Amino acid sequence: MKVACIQMDVLHCRKQKNLEKALHMALEAVRKGAELIVLPEVFSTGFCYENFDHAAETLPSPLLENLACFSDANDCVIMGSVIEKVVPEETSDSGKPVDSENSTLSDSSNSSFYYNLGFCFESGTLAGSYRKTHPFKTENSYFSKGSSIEPISLKKQNLKIGFEICYELRFPEVARKLSLAGSDLLVTTAAFPNPRSEHWKILAKARAIENQIPHIACNRIGSAPDCSYFGNSMIIDAWGEVKADAGNKECIIVHDLDLSGKNEVRKMIPVFENRRTELYSED
Repeated sequence: MKVACIQMDVLHCRKQKNLEKALHMALEAVRKGAELIVLPEVFSTGFCYENFDHAAETLPSPLLENLACFSDANDCVIMGSVIEKVVPEETSDSGKPVDSENSTLSDSSNSSFYYNLGFCFESGTLAGSYRKTHPFKTENSYFSKGSSIEPISLKKQNLKIGFEICYELRFPEVARKLSLAGSDLLVTTAAFPNPRSEHWKILAKARAIENQIPHIACNRIGSAPDCSYFGNSMIIDAWGEVKADAGNKECIIVHDLDLSGKNEVRKMIPVFENRRTELYSED
């Protein structure tokens, strides 16, 4: 399967410009044969905290509809994340909004909740979504936490994608749970900043090696008001070998991944057969 990573400079709070750039680069990836395309974390706005409500997408979202149309027109899979705004309409038995128990925001948030929403469109259809379960530091003041870690199933491609977002790369439990649930491929969409490039490279390869699964790790470049980004997006095979590295420039990387490779690696080194789960419980 030909996969691509769009390593782009996300312009801070400039939604339309970022969308246009992402679609332009994604089209170039399609022309190179890409069947699955990954965008960076919150690719449309960056962490636009000063204009958070404007940056957020309320579903149904015109921006996501643009991505769905692109996926349909080009018969491809496209993934990434955006800021999602949820205004609960249903209430629990206590009279509180259904999502309120999952929120880290104060009561002054006017009953709205925000998530770092991962999306996956397959040939125009929303194959699945994922709300980031581990916000990083400042993110906890703005985002609610997702409560589920499950693979996204692609019907047309007949495969499962384990999807994680940025900081979650540091939690081996996330990738392991996705792998145990039958993921054929791991995808990480990220805004991993300087000076932690070595952490990124090692962790991205480690998640592939320890789970014996291909990994598309897509990071952004450029700068935000409080930090800068180094890029180094990578496409890694199930053996842990880096097949493509984007370096530190705005670019597209494409590689034809052998998704059956994980089966060969798991036969050679039977990690999953040799696990002793009775020793791993924290109880």
